[in-house]
Amino acid sequence: MTPPRARLVQLWSTASEAFKSDTAHFSSRHFYFGLVAAVGFPLYYVVWHDLFPQPYESLLLRLLGSAIFVPIVLAKLWPEPLKRFFALYWYLALLFALPFFFTFMLLRNAGSTAWLLSALVALFVMILLLDWINLLIHITIGVASAVLAYHLTTGFSVRFDFDTLEYVPIFVFAIIMGIVVNYTADKSRAERRQAMLATAGMVAHELRTPLLSVKSGAAGLRKYLPVLLHAYRLAVEGRLMPSTLRGTHLDSMASVLDRIEVEADRSNTVIDMLLYTVRGLGMERGELVPCLMSHCMETALRRYPFASDKERALVQVDMKTDFSFLGSELLMVHVIFNLLKNALRHIAIAGKGSVSIRIEVEPRESRLVFVDTGTGIPAEVLPHIFTRFYAWPKHGEGVVESTGMGLSFCREVVQAFHGRIECRSRIGEYTEFLLRFPESAK
Repeated sequence: MTPPRARLVQLWSTASEAFKSDTAHFSSRHFYFGLVAAVGFPLYYVVWHDLFPQPYESLLLRLLGSAIFVPIVLAKLWPEPLKRFFALYWYLALLFALPFFFTFMLLRNAGSTAWLLSALVALFVMILLLDWINLLIHITIGVASAVLAYHLTTGFSVRFDFDTLEYVPIFVFAIIMGIVVNYTADKSRAERRQAMLATAGMVAHELRTPLLSVKSGAAGLRKYLPVLLHAYRLAVEGRLMPSTLRGTHLDSMASVLDRIEVEADRSNTVIDMLLYTVRGLGMERGELVPCLMSHCMETALRRYPFASDKERALVQVDMKTDFSFLGSELLMVHVIFNLLKNALRHIAIAGKGSVSIRIEVEPRESRLVFVDTGTGIPAEVLPHIFTRFYAWPKHGEGVVESTGMGLSFCREVVQAFHGRIECRSRIGEYTEFLLRFPESAK
């Protein structure tokens, strides 16, 4: 049986990941939401204080709410080191603006009709913005904080009319329905992911079967084709048959089996990349063995399906040093595949650039560094690139360029190896991925 503390840690981890994912998907609308909140807080002071006076209003509290959302409006201007805290700031801003503020004002206004309706609207906004776990957390913390603030400021001297209690079942019903709807939506997404995994496995099987037949056929031909070509040459030289094949064709046929096998291997590699990206780790985190980074790099470069020799020439590797880490060579190879795929795609989009990969070793940590000089990543996108299913449009276009699974897979793998992955980028100049590993495994 799982201990209560472990269950709470797991629940908090689930809530944190869900909120980070929702924050990433909502990123394009943060500016508009922040602007409405920053303007709306002081604007509605005028509405409820002058136009339709309510029993209680607080200009100070509203100015505080407006000030909290100004940094969200200016999110693109945040310094790079602070951007990783944006999700936490957004979380706390919503906690203040929705459950705390509206509950506190409802209490201070003795449950007036205007504030009952306002609180109900705030609840619906929370249902739209939050998953069911974070909805419960926000309601619990926000309402409890509002009740405490109400007690500290009034000592419960403001009394509710008994008729106000008739609205409680409406709020309870709205909360329950919000939780049910968001929970079923989460379950539906999970079922779609499972269906996607099943489909991916079926497609992979259907593709591997003909590839295996092609490769087996090539292996069988390898035994007899040289004999047939030799017999053809002898027959032509002995004038037993006319020469219908050019010498260049004969030379190319001698190497065609190698090309068939290479292309079959490349196709299988692409299938492996897709399956590992969709399925995730596929291993227990305790199953770690010592691996050499240089060997992982060599394997990845040998197996990666480069489109041409020209594309391969774009990748420069510096392996003058080496280090060992605890992990899985197969998974590390697929991490390198994903980083290569991303780098080469951005270079193709930019129409310029190259990829530089190097291994760095220091006493307390070792690093694998990927740098490409392609399109770069927008500053507002950078904090979310490792979020599962997060994808962003091409620079200057409205077309999504990825599924948002590759980099999240890379992060999961590197973290399973007790390392961490970071990214720095400047739009139009470069993107650098830094994979940090603890002190080399012995």
